[in-house]
Amino acid sequence: MAHLLEVTDLNVWFTSPGRPDVHAVRGASLALNSQERVGLVGESGCGKSTTILAMMGLLPSSAVVSGQVLLDEKDILANGDQSMRPHRWRDLAMVFQGAMNAFNPVRRVSMQIADAIAVRRGLARRDARQRAHELLEMVGIPRGRMDGYPHEFSGGMRQRAAIALALACEPRVLLADEPTTALDVMVQAQIMELLQRLCHEQGLALILVSHDLPLVAQVCERINVMYAGEVVEQGSVDQLYDQPRHPYTRLLLAATPDLDSEEELASIPGTPPRLDRPVVGCPFRPRCDQAFDRCRHEPPLLKPVGQGQAAACHLNDHPAPPAAPDSGQDTKVEASGRTDGTA
Repeated sequence: MAHLLEVTDLNVWFTSPGRPDVHAVRGASLALNSQERVGLVGESGCGKSTTILAMMGLLPSSAVVSGQVLLDEKDILANGDQSMRPHRWRDLAMVFQGAMNAFNPVRRVSMQIADAIAVRRGLARRDARQRAHELLEMVGIPRGRMDGYPHEFSGGMRQRAAIALALACEPRVLLADEPTTALDVMVQAQIMELLQRLCHEQGLALILVSHDLPLVAQVCERINVMYAGEVVEQGSVDQLYDQPRHPYTRLLLAATPDLDSEEELASIPGTPPRLDRPVVGCPFRPRCDQAFDRCRHEPPLLKPVGQGQAAACHLNDHPAPPAAPDSGQDTKVEASGRTDGTA
């Protein structure tokens, strides 16, 4: 059965005169079925937000994008904005990371949502305003507050309004980019509960972007782990928690607080590689505690490692040899903070 949405070999470069190109997304591929909830997780700077902005066709003019974004098996990026525009907000909609930045600060929130409905769906102004009020009520904003300005809303209310804005044109796919950023724990839980309820009631498919692996695991059915612009592991929530097949996923889990465990919280040493430089071999090698010689020169490919699970790691082909793989020179390179994948 065909996927509702499928991203294949997505690459994004950012160009700047006099500076090296930044290869921010490197051959990312992922899929989403109808009414499915899928997570996209990883550290800050690993390419998560850039990936979904590229899927929406919302990157700046300095970005060069290649690859396919298939909606109902039709490539909606084939002709740039011309092919993307009919689907943006109608089929794919996005909840942006900064809810305050999603709204015009000098216009009332309800009017901004009504404008989007009037323009995209062709409704009369009165009908669009009524629909805006229905959407705001659906996300839990009382009628007495709907006509306020963005600065008059709390952080949680602004995030709810941003979700209402994304739902204005009745999309089939919702892309949520860190929707709980800068919210306290209680409000985070409320927003995630709201997203789950809306997905169920509206029949939405969801891609949830976050660096918070436990948060994604509570909401999503499958998870894509990104590192250095690449998808390095894919699988169900149970597969990634019970048997992670990439060292980065394992270390992310070890770095996650667990109130039921007495184990000491771990941290991942080093930093991700600079993507304005060539990455030789496995991009995670300088930080990996299981790296061996093959990782130095051969980039691993994302390959199936079980039913519905895939990973980009040479360890899945054969275990690492018992001897320490890195020379003293490599150790010094890692200690100096250089993690560009070069020796």
